Parts: sequence; structure tokens; C-alpha cells
Amino acid sequence: MLSSLERAHFTVILVGARNPGNIGAAARAMHDLGFTDLRVVNDFAPPFEAAQLAAQAIDSDTSDAGPNTVLDATVLDAATKSAVHSAHVLQSARRYDALEPALEGCTLVVGTTAIGEREVRLPILPLKDVVPQMIEALRALAAEAKNTADEEPAPKRVALLFGSEKTGLTNEQLSHCQLLTTIPMYAPVDEHGRMLRHLSMNLGQSVAVCLYELTREGFEGSREMPYVNDTAADFADRERMTALLDSVMRATDYTRRYPHNSSIEEVRALATQLASGHHRAMTWMGILRQVLRQLKAAQPDTVRDHREEK
Repeated sequence: MLSSLERAHFTVILVGARNPGNIGAAARAMHDLGFTDLRVVNDFAPPFEAAQLAAQAIDSDTSDAGPNTVLDATVLDAATKSAVHSAHVLQSARRYDALEPALEGCTLVVGTTAIGEREVRLPILPLKDVVPQMIEALRALAAEAKNTADEEPAPKRVALLFGSEKTGLTNEQLSHCQLLTTIPMYAPVDEHGRMLRHLSMNLGQSVAVCLYELTREGFEGSREMPYVNDTAADFADRERMTALLDSVMRATDYTRRYPHNSSIEEVRALATQLASGHHRAMTWMGILRQVLRQLKAAQPDTVRDHREEK
């Protein structure tokens, strides 16, 4: 699992993103998966500003973008819906007019692209094959930073590039990358073997998938999940459960209609499965007792009480 120091050397760069909702979604994915350094390359400022304002409005529990904003309300609303809890990522993000300045300090640059018709100079590797190389580079940078902490060098980074929603990264932009990767996707074809649609994922979704894959190793076990600390059911629990289950089966006439499923061996086996722990056994016994009470109330003259003796 990536450490906090290793994550601090990772950068997401959005090139030409025009939809503020996608910028907000990318920032949300970064926040959820532990990354903070976002760079946006766009000579058109409003989408980036809209995403920043939307995140700030959400985190301050207000929809007011401020008196000085001239952003279209629909643009701001699109960003607002996707930027929950990501204000700190967007407020610290930097915007560049060109890609080259955004890449300053990046030792490894990985470009993302859909597999299309154009030719590129590097092989396009599946995401799972690129992730180990990014992790190795991040760990090397973190180790280097520890060894040179007193010298305060300019931070070096691993960058993951994403292109615009409409065209993706251009060949010129991809030429800055040492590695190219793609997210494997379902590719339907017609009877002639031709793809029925262009394989391209939404920008915000792409960022989330890539960052999840980058952090997936060890992440599942990084925190304890809540659970009921149940003790084992004992012999008495299982026998009471068996007796109650048998009572319900008799009271509902199940034993007469399905005698082959009603032997004491079958009932005890089922009771043992249900009573996997003491708490679960007590819950099931409470349910079965309530069933018997309801049956007796509805049919007092015909339903016998077959509960176990206490």
C-alpha cells in the first residue's frame, strides 16, 4: 500500500478538460483515494474556476458562489454535483496555459489514451501492467526525499495525464510520456468484426479507475471493518433452536405436507446452520417464537404450542 509520503509525489494532470463537472469528479476521486496534487492545463479558465467555486460552496454548506463570479449557473451546478468534499484538492490545484510547465519536476509521465485508429510511438499497456512501474517510481522518489530532506530539493513527481473529454491527449502531448496506458473495456463488434462504438470512458470515471488501481494493493485490508463479535453457539442453543423450528414446522402443517424434509435429523441440521453463533441463534429463536405467537393468535383452537420445555 502506498504511504502518505509516496502519495505526496503523485500528480494528476488534466489536459484540456472543458466540463467543470468532470474536473470536480476527478478531484473527488483524488480526495477519496488519498491524493492531493491536481494540475489543470487549460487556456480557458471558467471550467476550472467553476469546479473550484462549486467545491468551496459544497464544503461550506452554501450554494452562493460569491458576488464576483460571472459563471453561468448551469456550469456551476454541474460542478457542484460532483465535487463533494474535494474543496481542498481544487483550491490547491494549479492551472497552466500549456502542458510543458505543468510537467516540471516530473520524472515519470504516464499518458492515458483510448485505443483508437491513430498511431503512437509507444506501446499502449494495460493499466494493471503500468501500475507496478508507477508504484516503483513513487517509492524511489519517497526514499530519495527522505535521504535529502535537509537539502530541501524541488519535489520530484510521477504524473498521470488525462486528455480532454472530446479528443483525449494529442500525439504531441503523448510525446512527453514515457509510458502509455489504457483501461480495458468491453468492445462489442458486429458480424463483420467491426467495433460498434468508440471505447472511451468518462474523464471523471477514468481518473477514479486509475487511482483505485494504483492504490488497490493492500488497501482492502488497511482498516478494520465493523462486525458483530459473536460467540459460538453451544449445544443448548442448537437444541432449543431445533425444538423451536420443529414447533413452527408442525404449527404450519409443513411436517404433514413435506414429511421427507421434516425428520429430526433434517431439522437439527437446518437449525445448526442457522445458529452459526450465539447472537444469531438468539435472534432466530426470537423470530420463531414470534411466528408461533402470531399463529396462536390467529388460530387459537388449531395451533398447538410445540416449544421446548424451559
